[in-house]
Amino acid sequence: MRKPIIAGNWKMHKTAGQSVFLVRELVKKLKPDLTVEVVVCPPFIALKSVSTFLQLDEVPVGIGAQNMHWEDEGAFTGEISPTMLIDLQIGYVIVGHSERRHYFSETDEMVNKKVKAAFAHGIKPIMCVGETLSQRQAGKTSEVVQRQMIEGLAGVNEKDLENLIVAYEPVWAIGTGKNATSADANDVIRHIRAIIASQFSTSAATQVRILYGGSVKPENISLFMREPEIDGALVGGASLDAQAFSQIVGYRLD
Repeated sequence: MRKPIIAGNWKMHKTAGQSVFLVRELVKKLKPDLTVEVVVCPPFIALKSVSTFLQLDEVPVGIGAQNMHWEDEGAFTGEISPTMLIDLQIGYVIVGHSERRHYFSETDEMVNKKVKAAFAHGIKPIMCVGETLSQRQAGKTSEVVQRQMIEGLAGVNEKDLENLIVAYEPVWAIGTGKNATSADANDVIRHIRAIIASQFSTSAATQVRILYGGSVKPENISLFMREPEIDGALVGGASLDAQAFSQIVGYRLD
């Protein structure tokens, strides 16, 4: 049985102080009997303060980074290495987000290097895949997602997949207020699982947790979580509001 994950990607929002305030307010609103894995991904400058807060209070909330370089160290100005994240006890990292691919020209090859580096350092990668609006309108969703999955996981050891998280984020739904229907999202995620099965094995495909991301809100989270292939959500804007994010985490299916 795959444990659901609700992860919040704060993107380029919140100072270190504001980040601690937000996570403190979130923790106050979380129910003690959580049935999902909760992860927050603040900006780099807030990782240490948020990590320290979560450790001191022994809060059952994981912390992730929004990106990282694949090298342990070197002349890569402005980059953050996996060893730096480990030093802060960061357990997750988002790789291949569409904004990184679009604004910073990240390729599938670069994503692949980051995925491998994350596994090598015991960090769980949240690997993002998804099509643009033009690709969707051209009927290329399956083709695009298949390429991103195959190239993103090239050379990965099957055993490492127990720590892999995939996030299907249709680019046209990110921050637009639009979202895929739950049925459409489930179909694409089923396709992703089939790709993993063909690359590795059916058992590997069964255990990998696959999230949906794209304008997820308290009002629609239960629709997605009812679908059998969807294991959670990568939440953007709504994760910046403690009340909204806690409602997403505490979704009900009845």
